[in-house]
Amino acid sequence: MLNLSDRTINHLIQNDQIKSLRKVKELYSYSQNRLVKYILALVVVFILILFMPWTQNVRAKGQLIALNPEQRPQTIQSVIAGRIEKWYVVEGQFVNKGDTILKISEVKDDYFDPKLLDNTQLQIDAKKYSKLSYEEKVKALDNQISALKTALDLKVQQARNKVRQNELKVASDSIDLKASKVNYTVSNEQYERFKTLFDDGLRSLTDLENRQVKMQDAQAKLISQENKYLTTKNELLNSRIELNSIQADYRDKIAKANSDKFSAISGKFDTEAAINKIQNQYNSYEVRTSLYYILAPQDGYVTQARQTGLGETIKEGEEIVSIMPSKYDLALQMYIKPLDLPLFEKGQKVMIQFDGWPAIIFSGWPGVSFGTFEGKVLAMDNFTSDNQLYRVLVIPAENSPQWPEQLRVGAGVKTITLLKNVSVWYEVWRQINGFPPDYYKVNSNQTGNENKK
Repeated sequence: MLNLSDRTINHLIQNDQIKSLRKVKELYSYSQNRLVKYILALVVVFILILFMPWTQNVRAKGQLIALNPEQRPQTIQSVIAGRIEKWYVVEGQFVNKGDTILKISEVKDDYFDPKLLDNTQLQIDAKKYSKLSYEEKVKALDNQISALKTALDLKVQQARNKVRQNELKVASDSIDLKASKVNYTVSNEQYERFKTLFDDGLRSLTDLENRQVKMQDAQAKLISQENKYLTTKNELLNSRIELNSIQADYRDKIAKANSDKFSAISGKFDTEAAINKIQNQYNSYEVRTSLYYILAPQDGYVTQARQTGLGETIKEGEEIVSIMPSKYDLALQMYIKPLDLPLFEKGQKVMIQFDGWPAIIFSGWPGVSFGTFEGKVLAMDNFTSDNQLYRVLVIPAENSPQWPEQLRVGAGVKTITLLKNVSVWYEVWRQINGFPPDYYKVNSNQTGNENKK
């Protein structure tokens, strides 16, 4: 009804006597009182909530990995270049350690010889025989040197005996020479006396001539003995020279034999070096032959073939196939901001939600969350990753539900790292002001749910 007139009839209407108006008024009054009660109840509940405990936390994302590096997905490379000849596996197949993945053939002309190992072994055998000949030559030269030394000792002893004989002979001839000199002196004096007596007429000419003959005979003996003495001295010098000559001659022979011996020893060592070199080549060839078959390094599943087809050439170190180990210990890596790094330490509790796993999460009240799993911080990197975030490793916590067996490496996760317990009003005030969570340390004397500032 429109109010088109300034005149009103409200004073003529008695509301208490109209039943519909009375009920509307009572309903409005009742609703108004109930709304006030609801508002008061909500205010009281809100105030109570503000004083309830709230667990500060840091949220992050990450993925599951294998804890040990040897258990993580890996690629198999070829150590040598080759050409793919045959595949023995298919993608997704389980292989045991040592199973053959594929076979490759040689592509380098240095190893095309089908009898490469046999020919190399023949070279090794030939060098070994050469080494034996050098050893026999060394033994022969040792025997020769020993014989020369023995002959030298005998020859020297013989020459020394001869020298000694000549020395004695010189001494004897020297005594004989002195006796001849004395005899000649006596004969000469007697001749002079006989001559004096002959001049005085006391001796006859015959006696004088006889005495002169004796004197000349003594003089001849003296000259002969002196000549013999000089000859004996010369023989002594010759014997000494012969002794030195024998020693020098045998020394030269022994030196030459030693030189030949050392040459043989040097040849032996050179042969041994050549044997070792060829043996090294043989071992390399043998190892290279075993590399024609690419083997599985551990038990696992073939996930992806990086090289396909037959006859395709692959290079050294080129990836051929990837394999996922069948046994691994799960862990997760998550990335946090540098601002949150001081809030983390080893052993800190972490709530985990796995992708695809149903969960109901109340981050501030972890006790009422459902479908989450517990973990603890194992390690933190001291440098940022390529995404300018710090990587944190988390493993399953002790005395907590086991992680699902259906989890696989590479699955995504969301984490909530639990920090200090504060009031709701404090957390709201912190979020409004943009302050970071409070720093605290885990108390090792308390349980994992307790912490201190």
